[in-house]
Amino acid sequence: MLKTYRGSCHCGAVRYEADIDLAAGTGKCNCSICVKTRNWGTLIKPCGVRPFGRGYVEQIGGAFVSIQIATLDDATPAELAAAPVKYSNGRDNAWWNEPEETRHL
Repeated sequence: MLKTYRGSCHCGAVRYEADIDLAAGTGKCNCSICVKTRNWGTLIKPCGVRPFGRGYVEQIGGAFVSIQIATLDDATPAELAAAPVKYSNGRDNAWWNEPEETRHL
């Protein structure tokens, strides 16, 4: 179910609002950038500014924004714990596959 969440960067200077369905799933990747930043995101249609990344993948409907879950100021611990996580093997450019090891992500 879509819910409007409010989020912000660490200092609060950048704020955003986004309609997100956490129950639809979230994602973590094992590429070097995502591992170093502990990236945990959820995809939505383009909006706002930088506590997120932008991308374009035709197979998932084109343009998307990956909201960083940790920047959601009003998501409850119960909502976060219940959000499904899909792991992606970005290290080997096999994004549609889950990596063999995910415990460190």
